[in-house]
Amino acid sequence: MSSIVSIRNLSKKFAGFSALKNINLDVSEGEVVCIVGPSGSGKSTLIRCINLLEEYEKSGSVLVDGIPVVRGEKLAMVRAEVGMVFQSFNLFPHLTVLQNITLAPVRVRNTTRTVAEKQAYAMLERVGIAAQAGKYPGELSGGQQQRVAIARALAMQPRIMLFDEPTSSLDPEMVGEVLDVMKKLAKSGVTMIVVTHEMGFARQVADRVVFMDDGEIVEEGTPQQIFDDAREERTRNFLNAILQH
Repeated sequence: MSSIVSIRNLSKKFAGFSALKNINLDVSEGEVVCIVGPSGSGKSTLIRCINLLEEYEKSGSVLVDGIPVVRGEKLAMVRAEVGMVFQSFNLFPHLTVLQNITLAPVRVRNTTRTVAEKQAYAMLERVGIAAQAGKYPGELSGGQQQRVAIARALAMQPRIMLFDEPTSSLDPEMVGEVLDVMKKLAKSGVTMIVVTHEMGFARQVADRVVFMDDGEIVEEGTPQQIFDDAREERTRNFLNAILQH
């Protein structure tokens, strides 16, 4: 399988602090990769480098579908192929759900409003909240807002979906509804890179689990390898601590 994301020697410093240290990672088309690890281990920084929301050191490289992710005219093209869902929903409060979803396809992809709205309804159907199309974000629950954010990212028809701890700001009873949407997405063949602390989700859905600590990839493997037979002591200590709660 060819790599749709290829990361080589990726490093990132914040005011002298090394958030990422020489990361190498390949993700194949259609693969679901879950990145786990303690807070501050560099997980979110790593996926934010994939669409250059974070600038990385020039010694490293990120390729998306063979295109270097660097400042310049091709960056918009890369970003159009990479959908992202954040911890906070980042919806425009003054726009309806439908308007939030159609905004980027109309402005960035020059889709006609009629086609964009048809696609938006299809995406809302896909995430199970088509009935909320005319509402404003403030009228929705947190779980519904995050599902709108997923629908909005999907409306751009990206090749890759990045999720940065998409359930971390949700009330516990709303986590399941967002994870269910993500499970369906994973089965549909979308390439997904998911930073998550939901270990059950990672075990059930991931093709590969990557464990990060202190800005490094410590270990990676199938969910069974990582959760049941981790090689590295750091991985075992993290999982023992988190799975006992």
